[in-house]
Amino acid sequence: MREDQALSAFAALSQEHRLRIVRLLVEAGPEGMPAGVLGEKLGAGSSKMSFHLSHLEQAGLVRSHRDGRLIIYAVEVATLSGLIAFLLKDCCGGRPEICALAFAEARTEGPIKCSGLEAPKHPRLISAERLPGKPVAEEI
Repeated sequence: MREDQALSAFAALSQEHRLRIVRLLVEAGPEGMPAGVLGEKLGAGSSKMSFHLSHLEQAGLVRSHRDGRLIIYAVEVATLSGLIAFLLKDCCGGRPEICALAFAEARTEGPIKCSGLEAPKHPRLISAERLPGKPVAEEI
């Protein structure tokens, strides 16, 4: 991920509603969630949701597709992985074991789960990998 892409993503996430939207979509998983349900959970109207979802989509953090009358939004896992990798790319002067502290800290919020599976007990660095059918914006 390039620095300008990271800046765009961080700018989009720096607003309270947008950060909450991304967290809800991370929790929803690859199936995503209809825009209306997101709005209900956040107590936000359709015009406000449209505004925020547009910013997140432009930053590459979410994607949308139409399902009948509904617009379903889902998080772009590859972009989030790229953002994390961007932050930790040069972690601790070539001593990646030190970065394990960051993952241990994340665990204090409870088990880290992905697609219903608990993360490994031993934290490790996350690398931005190509997901099947989902290209990473740029290789790092």
